Amino acid sequence: MDPDLLWDAETARRYDTPGTGMFAPEVLGPTVDRLVALADGGRALELAIGTGRVAVPLAERGVPVVGIELSPHMVEQLRTKVDDTTIPVVLGDMATATAPGEFSLVYLVFNTIANLLTQDAQVACFRNAARHLVPGGCFVIELWVPELRKLPPGVQATVWLNEPGYIGLDTYDVLHQRVVSHHFRFDEGRRATLGRTPHRYIWPSELDLMAQLAGLELESRHADWSGSEFTEDSRSHVSVYRRV
Repeated sequence: MDPDLLWDAETARRYDTPGTGMFAPEVLGPTVDRLVALADGGRALELAIGTGRVAVPLAERGVPVVGIELSPHMVEQLRTKVDDTTIPVVLGDMATATAPGEFSLVYLVFNTIANLLTQDAQVACFRNAARHLVPGGCFVIELWVPELRKLPPGVQATVWLNEPGYIGLDTYDVLHQRVVSHHFRFDEGRRATLGRTPHRYIWPSELDLMAQLAGLELESRHADWSGSEFTEDSRSHVSVYRRV
């Protein structure tokens, strides 16, 4: 799946859902609160900044934010909110692109590291984050936990969301540690649209090893941005790594 097709102009235009979903205040508020605290008065770098869902309110809280983003279409939407002086953005791959200066915080939210489809690329992303950090700075990742316990023998897919007008379905390739998310959106008639996004899923322990390879140490892991306990039943986690 070509990234230019996945994150094209149409996708960028309909990406934002103000006040709902991942843009809901109860989702976005704790995210920004935690990142403000972790930035600790320093600069922040967002990998895969997208349309600025997190970066814009973070900058409004007084944290200087710089972004790296692969899709120019997503950046175009960001520019409808803030200019390039307020939030500069480097166009490029989050595993390799370099932003000027050093940062006390690098963050990667909403499962986006899984958009890198090989282990090598994911390790490179950790190393890239570490290169941008000052000593003692932190790299924060928000990531879902693979739901393989829901897969009985012979079943290759799970439904992770079913609500009016939308069904979310994941198909798994456990041999290659890949998953494709299928997003079915439909109206009250017979019309439906399908969007698909590929990912490489990562276990928390594998993530920790990637961090070690990059010179980072796990500081904390919680089930959400509010600091809830991470347990065997948690569906996602927020992990904070420090540069040693």
